[in-house]
Amino acid sequence: MGRQSIMETSQMAKLKLRGKDLVGIGYSEGRPIGLAIDIMLKHYRTDSRESVLALLKDVLENQEQYAEHEVLGPIVAAFRHKKAMHQEISLEATPLPYRSFGADGIEAGAIRQMDMAMRLPVAVAGALMPDAHQGYGLPIGGVLAVENAVIPYGVGVDIGCRMCLTVYGLPPHFLEKNRASLKELLIENTRFGFDTFEKPMDDEVLDRPEFREIPKLRELKQKARQQIGSSGSGNHFVDFGIVELPDDSNEFGLPAGQYVGVLSHSGSRGLGASIAKHYTKIAMETCLLPKEAKHLAWLSLDSEAGEEYWLAMNLSGDYASACHNHLHHRLAKALGEAPVMKVENHHNFAWKEFLPDGREVVVHRKGATPAGKGALGIIPGSMTSPGFIVRGKGESSALASASHGAGRLLSRRKAKEQIKFSDMKRLLKTHKVDLIGGGLDEAPFAYKDIHQVMEYQRGLVEVLGSFYPKIVRMDHP
Repeated sequence: MGRQSIMETSQMAKLKLRGKDLVGIGYSEGRPIGLAIDIMLKHYRTDSRESVLALLKDVLENQEQYAEHEVLGPIVAAFRHKKAMHQEISLEATPLPYRSFGADGIEAGAIRQMDMAMRLPVAVAGALMPDAHQGYGLPIGGVLAVENAVIPYGVGVDIGCRMCLTVYGLPPHFLEKNRASLKELLIENTRFGFDTFEKPMDDEVLDRPEFREIPKLRELKQKARQQIGSSGSGNHFVDFGIVELPDDSNEFGLPAGQYVGVLSHSGSRGLGASIAKHYTKIAMETCLLPKEAKHLAWLSLDSEAGEEYWLAMNLSGDYASACHNHLHHRLAKALGEAPVMKVENHHNFAWKEFLPDGREVVVHRKGATPAGKGALGIIPGSMTSPGFIVRGKGESSALASASHGAGRLLSRRKAKEQIKFSDMKRLLKTHKVDLIGGGLDEAPFAYKDIHQVMEYQRGLVEVLGSFYPKIVRMDHP
């Protein structure tokens, strides 16, 4: 190596920059620091540390002068991108118009939240279902269509939560005759809350590439494997009950009559909750909204985080479905019967759909059931009131949606304060319902009248049958 090469190598090695050096001249933490260090080590590596820092300070203070610079221009672009990301987004002055179904029975807090959502600059259309009540960001029972974006809290924490009904060719007296054994069967074949199966069933959803390709999902796979087949706490349940099909010409090909059925309600467990928390944090950091609207922060579907969330959300929905499939498989095996009918639908999700004018939008249904024309679904009531098997009518003013249940009349706190256990026990006895687990926060008194809710949405769904709970299994309070 010649003398000149040795000297050049020595000079190249002299330039050392650290992030705190740039912070010292006024740079703030973030992408511009890493980019500036990379550029300086590549293009100014033979310059002195002092001259490089002076140049970087000049770039910071005179950005317009360097915006088109071939080498230093990208640093200015990074400044501007970071500033844009941290600039509060303004809401529209007035909300877009939307339809409320059963508005008289919807609490003011839910209406305020829906009004707020309809002021988002990405909002296109919306609707409020008759079971609506206040939540975080989008109200439960809120339906919101946006353009090229997804709102993690518009989907909800329990991503892909769903109802699943299996019906057996067994007469009602089978349930009455075998109540004690069916209660034991439920206890043995269901798990709620933190309780999981010692040997969970395997499922192809656990082999999905998303668990390998998305960093956040890699750390959640083991939890997903442990919890699969189990149900959540809160309002999640598994019920034995009586299914009524009043019409011989029903699309299930079954004679009109009464059958034994199993209805379950649960979602994506810890997997969905962790995904919701992770991507909501990213959305709030990159989409700065006024404080009162912060839970409506969105991710662009063109962004890396938005693409990741979309894949993770869909995986969560499939995982939730797998949990129900495992549950119903266990119960069918324990009964020694094959189901003659099955209906499943989900909420707490976002779908890419088209509006009547042809625009593609992302429709969020937080606690709302898809009710496209011909779509089948289940809308439950409470532990003492019926649920309904429905077929959607595709009503455009509701964004082809319906309620996902009766909806809460009392918050959990108020239910515990106002409802007496003796009153709940008396009501359960009147309706001949056996309850395993559950608490006052899930008492029937805490819910709206499901019959009134269904009346409000006659134009949204057609009722095909009913489900009457008789043995209700929930998590222990």
